[in-house]
Amino acid sequence: MTTPSPRGHRDLAWAIKQQARRVGERTPTVRGSDWRQAVVQTVGTDGTVTTTDGIVARRLQSYPGPAAGDVIIVTISSSGNWLAAGRLATGDGGWTPFTLASGWTAIASYNTPSYRLYPDGTAGLCGIGTMSGAIAAGVTVATLPAEATPLKNSRVTVSVAPGYFGVMTVTSGGAITLTDYNPTPLATGTKYAQFDALSRYRLV
Repeated sequence: MTTPSPRGHRDLAWAIKQQARRVGERTPTVRGSDWRQAVVQTVGTDGTVTTTDGIVARRLQSYPGPAAGDVIIVTISSSGNWLAAGRLATGDGGWTPFTLASGWTAIASYNTPSYRLYPDGTAGLCGIGTMSGAIAAGVTVATLPAEATPLKNSRVTVSVAPGYFGVMTVTSGGAITLTDYNPTPLATGTKYAQFDALSRYRLV
């Protein structure tokens, strides 16, 4: 029988070592826990999200209001279980101005009409808009982008003119409307859209 050369032993040992390394890189029980970024594709009804690359991860309670397109952190345990730790910031976390409907303008002495998203699954508005003349019931004064649009309508009582009140609603379609006036405002004079009244509302 031919005895392998020392070089043959070294080559065999190197090959075994490389194979073990490759297996370890793919096996959580060998590699240990790990984390990386991912993008949400679908949201499950059981507390999980599925990423665009097929990972099904269970959300932590600190990740409310998941949505498709969220950029999140996913982490895997040594036993192969995936967790969705939460979404990553996509901006500076500050206020984002929104455009008012035709005929409405912002009042410069107040905050610019803007929205802000909070990590607890809520959002808030600020600022005041104004117009002059008749105001119709159900008028849309602005439309919010999808990220600031609630799953259900939220409404609050606001002043629409001196001595006149109404209801401001941010709808599940993103529209901010005024309606239910009491009493009915006059057809002349200044009218207001008090976005500050919706300083906090639920998104989900």
